[in-house]
Amino acid sequence: MKYIYSLLFVTALLTSCGGDKKKSVEDIIASDNIELIRKKKAELDATRQEISAQLKQLETKIKELDPQEKVPLITTFKTSETVFNHFIELQGSVDTKENLVIYPEFSGTLIDVYVKEGQDVTKGQLLAKIDDGGLSQQLAQLEIQRDLAKTTFERQERLWRENIGSEIQYLQTKSSYEAMNRSVDQLKDQVAKTTVRAPFSGTIDDVITEKGSVVGPGQSPLFRIVSLKNMYIETDVPERFITSVTKGKEVIVNFPVLNKEVKTKVRQAGNFINPANRTFKVEVGVDNNDGSIKPNLMAKLKINDYINENAILIPQSIISENAEGEQFVYTITEKSGELAVAKREIIKTGRTQGDYIEVTSGLKSDIEIVDEGARSVKDGQQVKILASL
Repeated sequence: MKYIYSLLFVTALLTSCGGDKKKSVEDIIASDNIELIRKKKAELDATRQEISAQLKQLETKIKELDPQEKVPLITTFKTSETVFNHFIELQGSVDTKENLVIYPEFSGTLIDVYVKEGQDVTKGQLLAKIDDGGLSQQLAQLEIQRDLAKTTFERQERLWRENIGSEIQYLQTKSSYEAMNRSVDQLKDQVAKTTVRAPFSGTIDDVITEKGSVVGPGQSPLFRIVSLKNMYIETDVPERFITSVTKGKEVIVNFPVLNKEVKTKVRQAGNFINPANRTFKVEVGVDNNDGSIKPNLMAKLKINDYINENAILIPQSIISENAEGEQFVYTITEKSGELAVAKREIIKTGRTQGDYIEVTSGLKSDIEIVDEGARSVKDGQQVKILASL
């Protein structure tokens, strides 16, 4: 269109230069004749006004013949209520409640190791034996003495019931027998410490000390035992979520290395806020039936902190903002076939999830909104709808 206007303007200028008027503007300027120059300018001004009037007539006729020439083309969609689940995204690492290094409770030589690395064991299973330094023989002798004390006490008790003998004899034999029982029990506890047993069912991950080594309580690690059953993930959550991230909230856990995703729940939410980073601890339980999840494995967590059962969601890309900082979108009114009028609606928004945002006020369900082309529309402008979703 601009090309046609320019062509008409040039043609008029050429037509206006006839006879004496055939002199070019450059020639007239070169003559330094002020009257001639003024006369030429007046002629060109008149020609320009005439062409401008003709152009307006042409534009009016074009709009009359094609009223949709400058109507913006848009697409629309209708709002609807949907369930909106908002998630916060965090990172954490896998741990287990049953990952333990076993130390001996008795000093001595490790005389037997009954398991090897990678072996599955059950709770209470014998893992190793430490030389007891003669405690077993002492226990056997003490048990003989206890049996004798028991026999003496039982005989004295029968006599006492038959009113034979003194009360002091009865009490002395009873005290002696009970003292021997306590001594035997104490020695049994000591002997029991010379055997190392599995504290829970799991896998021997590492045999740290070999047979024949001298070991001592709290100084010589013997085995590392790990169970992959009671797994969990621990992560730090910012304090602003302390009222929304609570026990029982839904969690989606993704393990990038395993290309695996599981759904679980918050098992425990801490009550202490770390003053150093203003976070609190959250523990998420993880099922590990196939044993693929290992301790210290990195995980990405999406914790559900907010649910709206009747949310209105719209794409963030269609929202504009005015000079006052208010957000708005365009809705469709006065619809007639493919033509309609765009109306600006001020809205307020809430949480976002991906490319969509929650509208908290300003829109209701089943309202038609401008989608593609929203940035080129003005309030009250006529638009043409290409597609409606």
